[in-house]
Amino acid sequence: MPFPLSPQSIEALAQVISGGGGNDPTPPIGIYRSGPKIETFMRGCNVDFRVAGSRLPSLVDCLLEINRGYEPEKVLPRIIEAAADPRDFANDPPRHAAVTEYLNGVLRYDGFELLQQGLRVRLVVAGHATPVVERLSGVADTISFDTVGRDLDRALASIDSDPEDAITAACSTIESVCRSILIELGEPLPAKKDVSGLFNAVKKPLGLSPDRSDLDSLIADDVRTTLGGLATVINGIGALRTHAGDAHGRERGYARVDARIGRLAIHAASTVALFLIETWQRKFPARALRRHDDPA
Repeated sequence: MPFPLSPQSIEALAQVISGGGGNDPTPPIGIYRSGPKIETFMRGCNVDFRVAGSRLPSLVDCLLEINRGYEPEKVLPRIIEAAADPRDFANDPPRHAAVTEYLNGVLRYDGFELLQQGLRVRLVVAGHATPVVERLSGVADTISFDTVGRDLDRALASIDSDPEDAITAACSTIESVCRSILIELGEPLPAKKDVSGLFNAVKKPLGLSPDRSDLDSLIADDVRTTLGGLATVINGIGALRTHAGDAHGRERGYARVDARIGRLAIHAASTVALFLIETWQRKFPARALRRHDDPA
């Protein structure tokens, strides 16, 4: 992600967290917080903050120090997302919309935007989220499946700076969904646990085999063609991870793929993962899909 942020974004973030100056007669942009409340908010973001003097200048100084410090990309997104947490505006949704719009007005100049994804707001690289990616992230938030959101965040964050890592994360998204489906169904994991092997293992229990015979004759060939294409896409993503991703290291003189290929992998993987999750929800509506790590 492109850090550090601009001073304008830091100032806007401080205004939202604090609710503005104590003597400011205008309505607060965010939620007015006293000094102790700001300290509590920052502790909730794993930041040790103490008001020294005036609350708002102290907060700005703290955020500037984080912004100039070591790995701000690991701290500031957490603070920004917490500042726009929908739960704090449950009784005033219009204010939440105004806060998100206000922050996005400055964050977009830094290459970021806040998007509502499911039950939470996420900071993403501006212009990288698509309806499929947003839908997948939202679905992942409404089921017990947090690893999909982490894989997506990792992939989106590295599209431009490290497209090889984006490809690896995109492939991991599909693998995580397949593993969880198999374990929830009590099915054994395949001997070959790459993305193609895992997808082949979930096809039958989810009713996705192209040779199924229960289809309307009018659409049977079309459905089989589409399902066959799905397998081709998955095989392609797996091969791309092997040959262009970073999962197996990089040799000297490694030729980097460009961001277009990273986006292609993310969008294709998101489409497949969303289809698998929605197929699970349709076939097993009473069973939540939970995250399961591969025990092997």
